[in-house]
Amino acid sequence: MRIIRFKDERGGMFWGIPEDEGMERARIIDGDLFSGNPGERVEHVSRLVAPVVPENIYAVGFNYRRHADETETAYPEEPEIFMKPTTSIVGPGDPVLLPLAGPDEVDYEGELAVIIGRKGKNLSTDQAREHVLGYCCANDVSARDWQWRRQQRQWVKGKSFDTFCPLGPWIETGGAGFDPAGLRIQTFLNDLTVQDGVTGDMIFGVFELVSRLSRSVTLTPGTVILTGTPEGVGYTRKPPIFLRPGDRVSVRIEGLGTLTNPVASEGDLQGAAGE
Repeated sequence: MRIIRFKDERGGMFWGIPEDEGMERARIIDGDLFSGNPGERVEHVSRLVAPVVPENIYAVGFNYRRHADETETAYPEEPEIFMKPTTSIVGPGDPVLLPLAGPDEVDYEGELAVIIGRKGKNLSTDQAREHVLGYCCANDVSARDWQWRRQQRQWVKGKSFDTFCPLGPWIETGGAGFDPAGLRIQTFLNDLTVQDGVTGDMIFGVFELVSRLSRSVTLTPGTVILTGTPEGVGYTRKPPIFLRPGDRVSVRIEGLGTLTNPVASEGDLQGAAGE
């Protein structure tokens, strides 16, 4: 089942179940995302926004074998966990802003995002499956010079700038035939395919990640877990590819749609606002 979060023509914000493939109309969920149910009210979808408002965002580094290989990194024995602030969230169509703080080396990372639906702690792998609400596309946008040089491999700053966590376009709750380990994941920069992998290349699968993250840590409803990126990131290319104003980045995951965001300069937008 697909769940979207959207604004209607009057600016009201809702979660809903799309009534059509084009997602032009949606049946409103009465209550919140985690305990509500579809009601009878149907509204026109004016604009999609990020499908979840997370309390916490966890992310995982070097979780695809081929990505670890391209960076000449040993496969981790434990998931390499870092966090992103909730202020980094944007939705479909929102611009990724190249920050005034620098740098000139902003990179894309297409990822499968997992949304937790039930509170849990110290979960087994089997229990973890029951605590997942669903999945969506994500882009773990990364400032490489902050990540590798300015912060001496301390990742949080380089992953934390505003707009550095696009999510969308919808949450897929899955079903009996849905396998998060069998999905094709692609990233497109303008018209160029830059990443093309499968989630089965993960070192730590979805439910193992949820289980390990829950060890002595309470996962609350709405927690977002970014599960790592496949090979093909910009900084490993020769020459490297980094995002520039006017670019367009799209993350497409089988069964989860396509998340597209333009790229702009924070400075240019601030200057335009001040004119």
